[in-house]
Amino acid sequence: MTNGLAIALCCGLLAGCASPDPYGYAPVAQRLQQDDALGDCARLFQVSDRLIDEAGTRDAQAPRVPGFPYRRVDRVLAQMAAQSDLTAPQAQAWSAALAVLDAAARRIELGNASHDATALADALTACRQLLAWADQHELPALLEAVQVPDDYSTGMRALGLYPLTRYAFAAGIRNWQRDTLAEFAAQAATDPFAAMRRRYTVSESLTAMPALLELPELGLPVLSRQTLNSLILRHAPQLDIATASDADYPGALVWRIDSDGRLRIGVALDQPVLYVRTSHARFSGRWSLQLIYTAWFPARPPVHAYDVLAGRLDGLMWRVTLAEDGTPLVYDTIHPCGCYHLFIPTQQVRARPQTESIDENLFSPQTLRSPATHERVVLKLAAGTHYLQRVEIDVARQDRSVALVLRDDDELRALPLPDGGNRSAFTPDGLIAGSERRERFYFWPMGVISAGQMRQWGRHATAFVGRRHFDDPTLIDRYFERLP
Repeated sequence: MTNGLAIALCCGLLAGCASPDPYGYAPVAQRLQQDDALGDCARLFQVSDRLIDEAGTRDAQAPRVPGFPYRRVDRVLAQMAAQSDLTAPQAQAWSAALAVLDAAARRIELGNASHDATALADALTACRQLLAWADQHELPALLEAVQVPDDYSTGMRALGLYPLTRYAFAAGIRNWQRDTLAEFAAQAATDPFAAMRRRYTVSESLTAMPALLELPELGLPVLSRQTLNSLILRHAPQLDIATASDADYPGALVWRIDSDGRLRIGVALDQPVLYVRTSHARFSGRWSLQLIYTAWFPARPPVHAYDVLAGRLDGLMWRVTLAEDGTPLVYDTIHPCGCYHLFIPTQQVRARPQTESIDENLFSPQTLRSPATHERVVLKLAAGTHYLQRVEIDVARQDRSVALVLRDDDELRALPLPDGGNRSAFTPDGLIAGSERRERFYFWPMGVISAGQMRQWGRHATAFVGRRHFDDPTLIDRYFERLP
């Protein structure tokens, strides 16, 4: 059996390869049969979902809740649902946040499906309110239904004899960790690529502020637009990139028609761009704000003819978990494929003792002090692979730097098409078409679908051995604890 056939077979065997039908559950299945306003609204949502699926514009960032198709959930809201002692005001605010997620995603999906979807989106807004009012007594069922699907395929692991094959992969991961530690140590002593490096610095504030989940009833920090903007600017990293080719220039993701006439996602290099989004982590018993910055590159060029890691598009994601006073607690980073997860803690935390296991665990090649307000974190990236080689702190400066423009990461869910209209950079399964890697034919026994392919926020599995998701709000707390 070929590797490609094995992957296809696993997806055919697994329900996890596709989202469950949200209309196949009570009470929505019964409501579809009602001859009243509630039935009309349920059918309107069903019609909109059919339109979205027929157009292929489903957004994978936050899945619909089975039985409640006018609500969606992410891992932060799902974690809140695990708090079984929600008060009535907390439950109401939490439930409303699920509806806000759906409203934002559905407007994007409908806008990508049709040039004139505003009227339908507006009608769904009124229906969403009516259905939420009718379902206000269904809180226990809603709390039980809000589960974010795992981004690992148990069927692929079973077919790939994961309990046995994981040992070979674990050995490969340990080799990569040793190489990374050696690279970080070497860069601390001297930088042989200094002459090749180009420094990029954020030069201005955002024109469109990224979405911020606001739930003070459940302990999320409340920030003004001005404060959030200030934090985003303060913690935006400087990029120090060893530059060997066009593949090492950060830019904006755009739809373009290639020379062969095919519509593809590419990277426009006329203006360096750094995307940003927000999230939250449950750390030391309270919710902490997280800022996530992403730089995109045109490609990861092959270093030899059989380089299975090479391919179109590459990037680096840099996350900052903040304390209440806006200072950083922990930094961590991955590539947009979910690969190469590194943690860079500050002096405000210490690592928790970790259980001895073959599973991928805390890997921290460096610690870092918290930068002062006049200083910035500098990320030193390798040419071609865009691996993080070292993190430094430098005085914030614009001289001898290339200006980086900040953009809202959610822009990628509705990018302009060359001939008009919009389309998401991501397919309905949360991947970027055309960014596949040949490593997927070798890594599939670890259960990560299309390993190495670039993917959407909320879809980043970050461990080949074990299970770990980048957007898990308990992740930082699993590895670190606050110091007094």
